[in-house]
Amino acid sequence: MSAETKVIVPEQQLLIITGMSGAGKSQVMGALEDIGYFCIDNLPPSLLIQFVNNIRASHRGLSKMAVVVDIRGGETLANLTAALQKLTEQKQDYRVLFMDAADATLISRFKATRRRHPLSADGLGLIGAIVSERGRLEEILGLADIVIDTTEYSPARLSEHICDLFAGKEKLLPALSICSFGFKYGLPMDADLVVDVRFLPNPYYNPEMRPLTGHQPKVRDFVMKQDATREFIRRYLQLLRFLLPQYKKEGKRHLLLAVGCTGGRHRSVAIAEHLAKRLRMLGYHVVVAHRDIERGDLK
Repeated sequence: MSAETKVIVPEQQLLIITGMSGAGKSQVMGALEDIGYFCIDNLPPSLLIQFVNNIRASHRGLSKMAVVVDIRGGETLANLTAALQKLTEQKQDYRVLFMDAADATLISRFKATRRRHPLSADGLGLIGAIVSERGRLEEILGLADIVIDTTEYSPARLSEHICDLFAGKEKLLPALSICSFGFKYGLPMDADLVVDVRFLPNPYYNPEMRPLTGHQPKVRDFVMKQDATREFIRRYLQLLRFLLPQYKKEGKRHLLLAVGCTGGRHRSVAIAEHLAKRLRMLGYHVVVAHRDIERGDLK
């Protein structure tokens, strides 16, 4: 199977990741975890069958797993071939993903990180270790369903490519959290984008709305009927439509949008809820939290 082919993920998917040291297996694991895979690294081939059976038995809802099995396991990879045959006999659905890169690229990556090659303990130099590993993996390469050559890949591009292959469309979008807050209590420390809606008329100064929050229809309607509110929403969504795909290209999987007013009870709450509704309509998964809504009736 070509690395450019979209993978159809069945309900019970097991992805076995192997390949050359330094070719990006750890990066792949991180990307798979972001799209809901249960991942385990450096599993000895002889334990693969036991691991899969135990996980299937004890985690019935765990449908997508990824396991890295490579030269670090300290066993001959002939044991992996035998394990794959056993999985086939058990009618386990699995795919083998083989990560590769040009020798010169692997050498450059090891030198940049100053990490030792797993076969260095055999008394081989870096070049010899790479040549030896490639020879040991030749049979597994022939069994691979997917081969990805990361010679020209940046980490962000590799993560995006893994998501393109193994995630549904909705999982390719960053997950969004929207947090309303009051400037009186300080900025949310983990916010990625902050907007200040104190330019809008404040419901606090209406005695009927003061004890309410932005959840109540009277406050929500008051905030949302303002011409300035509608223009702000239009322009902010336009900005987000540009920014969110750019964050996705850089591999960012979660974004916190903070919306602030004075006390965090009225304007920011109404705006945060409306933004969440509009972004969900665009296909994003959005979680909303109101940090300061219970802090009292401060402005």
